[in-house]
Parts: sequence; C-alpha cells; structure tokens
Amino acid sequence: MSDHYTYRITWSAEDGEHVGLCAEFPSLSWLAHAPEDALAGIRRLVSDSVSDMRTNGELVPEPFGNRSYSGKFMVRVPPELHRSLAIRAAEQGVSMNRLVSARLAREG
Repeated sequence: MSDHYTYRITWSAEDGEHVGLCAEFPSLSWLAHAPEDALAGIRRLVSDSVSDMRTNGELVPEPFGNRSYSGKFMVRVPPELHRSLAIRAAEQGVSMNRLVSARLAREG
C-alpha cells in the first residue's frame, strides 16, 4: 500500500540535498545527495511508519490515489470577489462554476 502514496522529490538549497516527501505523511521527509536515494529513503520511511501505525492500532492514511472524489467542494470568498466572478462569468457567457473551474485548472 505504501507504493500507492503520493511522493515528491525536491531540492533543498538550505540542506544542499534532495528531499523526499510524501503528501499523505506531511511530517516525514528524507534527505539524500541523489534524487533516487531521496525517493528510496522516503518510501522506506513511509513503509516503516505504516507498519508501526498498524502494529499500534492507529489509523493509516488512505493514499490520495485510492480515494474517490465527487468533484464538488465549497469555497468561501469575500462578497466583492463573488460579485467580480459573477460579472466576469456573465461577460464570458459561462457559468461561474465553469469560470472558476477553468481558472483553478490553470493554477493546479
């Protein structure tokens, strides 16, 4: 199951090494000189953590890739932004949902 988690390797100028990260375990990281070693290290660390959590009866995070998403979420924005988005959507002849979804897709 730890192979289904979301891993990322990034460079840390502060540490002068690559950092292995796991989105489902934000408190864990692994430093290594080579990116391949950072990935291998964080995968081992996550696997060990999952084993420990299971042994201790703790809830193990479900991998993001295994979760189902409805495609819906609510976002609260200031009234001024709501008005601006409604006007922009009307000017473009699209729903506000389509306008915001397209903007989020560009940012994602």
